[in-house]
Amino acid sequence: MLTPEEEKFLVYWSDKRNRVKSGFKQYRTGLSIGMVLGIGIIISLLSGWYSRANMVANSQSTPLVLLLGIVIISVFCSYFYKQFRREADEQRYKELMVKKEKALQEVQQDEEKKSHQK
Repeated sequence: MLTPEEEKFLVYWSDKRNRVKSGFKQYRTGLSIGMVLGIGIIISLLSGWYSRANMVANSQSTPLVLLLGIVIISVFCSYFYKQFRREADEQRYKELMVKKEKALQEVQQDEEKKSHQK
């Protein structure tokens, strides 16, 4: 049988799975992950630990290109994080539904065995 937490998830995801959300709220977590990556890139360039990368960045690109790259990385991370979470939740939902079906079949088989024994 399913745990109460799994039952709650089934109810939650059966309600949410067909809704199509749009807006900034759903991308927030992935956007923050992308910003952390971007900040890491800036820190590594400013620290100067890899002098050749610093020389190339200073000679061939402008700060605007660097900022644009960070924004693109952030948007990319936010979109794929949202897709990953949605797919993971969908897979969990399907696995729990199969588990629930198997449990119901076992209960029905047990009831049939008991009724035949009488």
